[in-house]
Amino acid sequence: MHRYDVERYLNVRGAGGATLGPDGRLSFLLDATGTSQVWSVDRPLAWPEQHTFFEERVTFVDASPERSEAVFGMDEGGNERAQLYRLEFGSGEITGLTERPEAKHRWGGWSGDGERFAFASNRREESVFDVYVQGREGTGDDAELVHEGDGWLSVAGWSPDDDRLVVHEAHSSYDHDLYTLDVDSGELTHHTPHEGDVRYGSPEWGPDGEAIYLVTDRESDTLRLERLDLETDEFSVVVDGNAGDGNVPGGSPPGGDGWNVDGVAVHEESRRVVYSRNVDGYTEITVGELVAPDRIDEFPAPDLPRGVAGGVSFGPDGDRFAITATGGTDNANVHVVETTTGETERWTNASTAGIPRDTFVEPELVHYPTFDGREIPAFFSTPESETPESGYPVVVDVHGGPESQRRPSFGAVKQYLLNGGYAVLEPNVRGSSGYGKAYAALDDVEKRMDSVADLRAGVEWLHDHPEVDPDRIVAMGGSYGGFMVLAALTEYPELWAAGVDVVGIANFVTFLENTGDWRRELREAEYGSLAEDREFLESISPINNVDRIESPLFVLHGANDPRVPVSEAERIVEEASERDVPVRKLIFEDEGHGFSKLENRIEAYRAIVEFLEEHV
Repeated sequence: MHRYDVERYLNVRGAGGATLGPDGRLSFLLDATGTSQVWSVDRPLAWPEQHTFFEERVTFVDASPERSEAVFGMDEGGNERAQLYRLEFGSGEITGLTERPEAKHRWGGWSGDGERFAFASNRREESVFDVYVQGREGTGDDAELVHEGDGWLSVAGWSPDDDRLVVHEAHSSYDHDLYTLDVDSGELTHHTPHEGDVRYGSPEWGPDGEAIYLVTDRESDTLRLERLDLETDEFSVVVDGNAGDGNVPGGSPPGGDGWNVDGVAVHEESRRVVYSRNVDGYTEITVGELVAPDRIDEFPAPDLPRGVAGGVSFGPDGDRFAITATGGTDNANVHVVETTTGETERWTNASTAGIPRDTFVEPELVHYPTFDGREIPAFFSTPESETPESGYPVVVDVHGGPESQRRPSFGAVKQYLLNGGYAVLEPNVRGSSGYGKAYAALDDVEKRMDSVADLRAGVEWLHDHPEVDPDRIVAMGGSYGGFMVLAALTEYPELWAAGVDVVGIANFVTFLENTGDWRRELREAEYGSLAEDREFLESISPINNVDRIESPLFVLHGANDPRVPVSEAERIVEEASERDVPVRKLIFEDEGHGFSKLENRIEAYRAIVEFLEEHV
């Protein structure tokens, strides 16, 4: 089997985040230049036209419903303080709309007539988000403040008659509220008063503006598609989480409530609907039409790669929609689906950098037992080469979040590792999303280290596989996954040959003290508060247990990280070095929470490869 350099794999491209404009143009993000920029095509697999040419990443693009123009977002150096820009496709002219580099701007969508747009921003106070409305030709200070918030607000879209906005408030990852905001009067109406933690996500206006369709777990462990009547604030279940045709491999739902309904998209005029289920990580897409307020008649399903799909954008008439799809052996591309027939065409052709697609390895969905009898879902991939006599080395790759989920999407670094002779285990330890709120809560606050014990159980499961070398198992992860790496090395030092921590948390106390003001309250809901849980947070912080580390450690970080400050990396490296742990550090001055620029990704993963070759 031919071996490719890691740079080749990092040049595998991905296209996604697509939007269908009124002129039939499909605009999308593509990282062909090394960072995501705005491109477009007007027919399937046409040669794409590039519209933005920045060194910084473009974070989203949304086409106007009426004109040949779009709004896109871009931050600087990974600082996540996105600014908004208007792109005119005909002239190529780009106009700055916000011009407030000190603030974050969260896109809230175009009005139906394309004359205005809404967004949420923390311009007034860093720790809270307000709601603004601005004309399409406005710039700088032209935005109108229509609501002063006191929390983490975002705008989820305009009503069909453009007089109201849906406003979403997140108290934590698993506790939300929904409001409608009258744009002219500024009156805010709360529709979801509740006790305890309840999620209200993916809100979409109903066809006549009389209701909101959304996913919620208000009376269920997992998310269901429900309809919220705005006159009575009463809910009705439209779709539960029970899987459709059962063609997705894997285990059973975690409880009696079925799997999560991930999200929903509604085309108001045609009453057409697309919703998705997350079945043990795999996406099932259902397309249909609202024939009654809480009943959907289904159309044929689209033919998409088996894996993960989302980001639905309807065309103007609702007769077709764009969707991004990726799988274990399929890099991300945009497909366009005929709504009523399910006929599916791939419109983008993101390059595999000359690597034959048939060399990519499909992951196997597995479930392994852990200390309390639960079954932990994971994806396990092994090289297609002959097994070495001593067995494969294994990288245990831990996702961030922790309220996130490793799913069977394409991973360039994973495919490189497999090509290089490493097996890869990607566990969804307790605390992961996708398996219901009870599972997600199993690692909250004082139960934090139970999730690390799930990593130990994963390694023990690996030890039972004759194709695995038990002496060459590596922990690797980013963000919260970086904390999991450090915690695994300090809690179970005998299990690991090495650790790779990317933008990880080393000390929960200093992390919470120094993270962005807008994030602190949400993170304390998951990890524990500085006021009440400081002693416990100190006790589980890897920085205070560095003397237990026995394995070589590599720490990588971005200097502009607004989520996990770079000081976390500096401190863990300093403490480990003082205890003679073989430790390496790599800091990127022009990156934030992760590495968005191709040249930096190449440098980072080449260094990781060298580190693994030296120590594993």
